[in-house]
Amino acid sequence: MFGELSDREKACLSWTASGKSSWEVGRILSISENTVVFHIKNAMRKLGAANRTLAAVKAIELGLIQPAAGNPLSRSVGADSK
Repeated sequence: MFGELSDREKACLSWTASGKSSWEVGRILSISENTVVFHIKNAMRKLGAANRTLAAVKAIELGLIQPAAGNPLSRSVGADSK
């Protein structure tokens, strides 16, 4: 590993590990999609990973993150109110 992951990098990877797209992660964390991509690319570099999925897997294996739980987008993105 080439440096410690920042809290924001960990958060982005955690949501990525839960299957969220960069756009969805941006909505969840209230940051832009480009900022999410920036943090994920930094984490990929630090972890020596070739892609975002591998970076998330490595971070989980190293005990740096856990996949995020829940679905905070269910009420804010395209969800029907009942």
